[in-house]
Amino acid sequence: MSRQHTLFDRFSGVLEKGRLDWIGLHPARRAALLSVAQTYAIADLGLEGDRRCQGTPGSARQVTLINAEHLDVVAKLLKRESIDPALLRRNLMISGINLQALRYQQFRIGDAIFQATALCHPCSRMDEVLGPGGHAAMLGHGGLCARILRAGKIQVGDEVICLSADEQLPD
Repeated sequence: MSRQHTLFDRFSGVLEKGRLDWIGLHPARRAALLSVAQTYAIADLGLEGDRRCQGTPGSARQVTLINAEHLDVVAKLLKRESIDPALLRRNLMISGINLQALRYQQFRIGDAIFQATALCHPCSRMDEVLGPGGHAAMLGHGGLCARILRAGKIQVGDEVICLSADEQLPD
């Protein structure tokens, strides 16, 4: 059992659940994100309707996630009231769980199982969409990338649940 799973098990009920608050799909490169209420996560590919779904199977960046709580931080750093999650070009906005603690862990959203792979660093496009300083404000708040291990329907309102060691799928 990993040290992170030991930590999750120790704080059971506090850290392992979150909520899917928003879903965004990239229909094409550089196109505006489409906000949807539900989609289908396709194992080893990506989200149905997202351009990454036509990419290389097995990519570590099939889905991108960001914490809703980090949008508040970035908005404050930029002296804005709020930030539309579509501007940040992430697929899923999650609240109530620390995504950084999910790095390298498996978690379930709806019927699908994901594995967090790497940090999703902000790019210079953040200055284009958020204004000067957008890229700098996003540093440390870019979220995570993930692979889809088991296909399934996901929808806004679904719980995000970190899987215990005995629930994990083989990599």
